[in-house]
Amino acid sequence: MIVIELPDEAATAALAARIAALARAGDVIALKGELGAGKTSFARAFIRARGGAGEVPSPTFTLVQVYDVGDAAIWHFDCYRLRRPEEAWELAIEDAFAEGISLIEWPERLGPLVPARRAVAVGPAQRLIRRRRAGRRGPSRSGHSISEIPSLKASSMSSSQASSGSRSR
Repeated sequence: MIVIELPDEAATAALAARIAALARAGDVIALKGELGAGKTSFARAFIRARGGAGEVPSPTFTLVQVYDVGDAAIWHFDCYRLRRPEEAWELAIEDAFAEGISLIEWPERLGPLVPARRAVAVGPAQRLIRRRRAGRRGPSRSGHSISEIPSLKASSMSSSQASSGSRSR
């Protein structure tokens, strides 16, 4: 496991922007941590880095906000209020996983619905933890490092930014 300590919100925003430049449709970024750990700050910086120019509200009450920016929509989920993982189907989470970039706050509420292949950002103390799959005996629930997600492998850090649009589902 690789741990990157981030001293403040500016460092979190810088890392989010770097990851945003590499993310592609089908990527899932699970944002874990206690209240105030920086999950929403990471998501806001990520969305702005992809071209989101308007307000980026927390989806605490809407549960999901979709941003039509760039070449793939960004689906920002806040699963804190879900009582059961199955409730995520009502949020069209399968569409997000197949067609968009998913930022998921409180991913543990989704249980087995969270793809095994994901990047995991964790707080508090503004830390990003990248996990590597353990073993080869079937699917891993521990996730993959960013370097193992095909579209997040080291590549050009430049990204085109498009006009923003946000909608809740």
